[in-house]
Amino acid sequence: MAGASGQFHKGKRPLVGLSGRGLRLAIVVSRFNDRITEKLLIGARTRLESLGLAPEDISVIHVPGAFELPQAAQRLVHSGNYQGVIALGCIIRGQTPHFNYLAQAVSYGLMRVSLNGQVPLAFGVLTVERPEQAEARAASASQTNKGAEAAESLVELIGALGDL
Repeated sequence: MAGASGQFHKGKRPLVGLSGRGLRLAIVVSRFNDRITEKLLIGARTRLESLGLAPEDISVIHVPGAFELPQAAQRLVHSGNYQGVIALGCIIRGQTPHFNYLAQAVSYGLMRVSLNGQVPLAFGVLTVERPEQAEARAASASQTNKGAEAAESLVELIGALGDL
């Protein structure tokens, strides 16, 4: 099915009339695994701008790692300055159980911020087994850039919640 941008979204209904015009959004992005997270950020910004957001209405905040995403997202959500927040990060499994603890803590922390917050939050944190999987999900020319997907989801959610 073709989306608002003319791209195809496998398994989803068309996003007709999706617009971010007039929104002010924040993106909090982890610097750890920055080769991946910067591609996610580019994907998110590009998609937001294609949905009508002005570049000056997109604030970007970098944090050291994925563990810091929930705290920064919480501050942004409660600041009153934004109508939505996107959290971007990349956690790649290593040889210790650290991946499991970190992925769970970050996911839970962001869910808690989302449920307790006053504005929508989009989850754009990759949790992958290998670097190649992260690269595939962050490819700029790919329709599977998870940063772009998180951006689109946030704009759609803001619209849906505004209709309630």
